[in-house]
Amino acid sequence: MPTIAILGTLDSKAEEHSFVGNRIRECGHRVIFIDVGTGGEPRITPNYTRYDVAAAVGLDLDPLIARHDRGECVVAMSEAAPVFLSKLVEAGEIDGVISLGGGGGTAIGTAAMRALPIGFPKVMVSTLASGNTAHYVGTKDITMIPSIVDVNGLNRISRMIFTRAAGAISGMVESNVDGDAGKPIIVASMFGNTTTCVNLAKEILEKAGYEVLVFHATGSGGQAMESLIESGMVAGVLDVTTTEWADEVVGGVLSAGPTRMDAMSKAKVPAVIAPGCVDMVNFGERDSIPNKFEDRNFYIHNPQITLMRTTAEECAEIGRIIATKSNANDTRVAILNPLKAVSEINGDGQTFHDPTADKALFEAIHENAKVEVIDHDLEINDPEFAKACAQKLLELIKRS
Repeated sequence: MPTIAILGTLDSKAEEHSFVGNRIRECGHRVIFIDVGTGGEPRITPNYTRYDVAAAVGLDLDPLIARHDRGECVVAMSEAAPVFLSKLVEAGEIDGVISLGGGGGTAIGTAAMRALPIGFPKVMVSTLASGNTAHYVGTKDITMIPSIVDVNGLNRISRMIFTRAAGAISGMVESNVDGDAGKPIIVASMFGNTTTCVNLAKEILEKAGYEVLVFHATGSGGQAMESLIESGMVAGVLDVTTTEWADEVVGGVLSAGPTRMDAMSKAKVPAVIAPGCVDMVNFGERDSIPNKFEDRNFYIHNPQITLMRTTAEECAEIGRIIATKSNANDTRVAILNPLKAVSEINGDGQTFHDPTADKALFEAIHENAKVEVIDHDLEINDPEFAKACAQKLLELIKRS
């Protein structure tokens, strides 16, 4: 019998969570309650108390509660709940999790859910689910259901929403998922300006027996790819579009953050890296670009996206970062440099052609890299470069 965890503030939202628990039991599933409240005493008896949750990170809860600082309590539980819930999942004690809440409950519930593997059933019924949920969902498959009315007691609307949510999480844990299609997974990063390269490499890798998952390097895409790599589900990484580092270094709108390229090292996954599209920083409409960049070289990709050429100094910093991140992976890694063009608009005669900046990039990679670096006198979308990337990754996977 599947077990579903109901995580919530069982002091203020006990009636609501209890209602959901009853609906889940009616579906034939076992329910356990996890209390993350820090107000009064829980109004239903939890299977795991707030003190159990706090102990997962060595938190002394009583002094915290005594200060009556709700914000501080929410932050503390948002740090403890992910650790505690992850331990239950790792131990095989639960098969799904659901939570209900307003601002504080959503912060705690989704923080816990973001720590769980992709594919593990997660449902959050929230007063905030109709707005921008990016910071709650992150890169995980959290199903957020708008509560419509406040999560504050039971009425004809909330009973309907909570019942549907209970049915959703029950259906999720009952579903048979073919988690192993028989093919090992390779992830690849792609941008419009590297599409040809990735598609050609993908064909080669698929013919070799791999399933290739492609992520668009738009910040959130890079973060999602990192999350999947870190999950341990990936056999190899074809990270030939590291453009998000240009946005991180210069201040564009598609940064994936400073931890981009860390997951391959944590998961010890073989990887082929290329400085794809690091010649461009992404902004929105032309008028949205900060005035300090006014004298730079721009390319209007479309009315909503403006690209800005990186300078030699910026390319040198990006090259150093790519090399340093690659060095951290103590398994098989290689950096392949397409010397004639790192993007479709970087080649000779193209808008972003800048030999000085490209030279600074490649020199920085060579000067800082301790891993294998291979130069190819080709453009990144040349079929021969795509073939070299795919074959090198297959070689590294075989040797790892």
